[in-house]
Amino acid sequence: MQHELDGVKAPVQAALESAIARLPGGELRDAMLYAATGGKRLRAYLVLESARLHGIPESAALPVAAAVEALHAYSLVHDDLPAMDDDDLRRGQPTVHVKYSQATAILAGDALQSLAFELLTGEAVGDAGARLRLIRAFARAVGAQGMVWGQALDIAAESAATPLDLPAITRLQGGKTGALIRFAATAGPLAADADPGPLDRYADALGLAFQIADDILDVTGNEATTGKRVGKDGAAGKATFVSLLGLDGARAEARRLADLAEAALDPYGAAAGNLRALARFVIERDT
Repeated sequence: MQHELDGVKAPVQAALESAIARLPGGELRDAMLYAATGGKRLRAYLVLESARLHGIPESAALPVAAAVEALHAYSLVHDDLPAMDDDDLRRGQPTVHVKYSQATAILAGDALQSLAFELLTGEAVGDAGARLRLIRAFARAVGAQGMVWGQALDIAAESAATPLDLPAITRLQGGKTGALIRFAATAGPLAADADPGPLDRYADALGLAFQIADDILDVTGNEATTGKRVGKDGAAGKATFVSLLGLDGARAEARRLADLAEAALDPYGAAAGNLRALARFVIERDT
């Protein structure tokens, strides 16, 4: 599966670089490109695979994959800021506000978010109906009903009188991490005006499994491999799937969710083999 993920990195990076290169030069553009470089490209892979399952050509899916990765980059830039998660390492490099400045990081994140929506408007993506369906779903996934809402819950939890329980953590991560993963996985049926139900269920399970794996890596991983600081959640006394379930319990729950994700793909039969493999990959990864 790592080979398959690696295979999407070059075309997605090229699409991002091409879009950013059209912008005025200067520190803002440099910071955007810095933020949009690297990463697992798991969300882009989900877009391309869900598109393939629904007969959407790669030429139409690639701008959507790039939009998802631009949006994801923006979210990481802002999450890393001192007012948010206050991180200084991302993808093995200094975070954007450390390399440049907090002001530049905020603006670069804002600009990447805008760029993501612009990428979805291109004629290559499909007809007007397809583009509208994608833009509407994207807006819902990344705003106050999804990713941003989840981040707000996360920040509020830091000052809460008692740590979050399991249902609350699940709801939080369903927004902060899961919403963009859900959009990526359902981009194909949305573009094709097909039933997104099976991939929606797949993504719900996959997103939670992905976050549980992240929580496990925060305890068991190392910075050289993960490319980011580890042990921060425990040091801060933050409620996570590991703190609530224990390491063994978290691993068991991740496996259960991976099983659910695979089962959700049954309507696609053998054609969804890559997505089944991805469900196993996200809980076995070391980055």
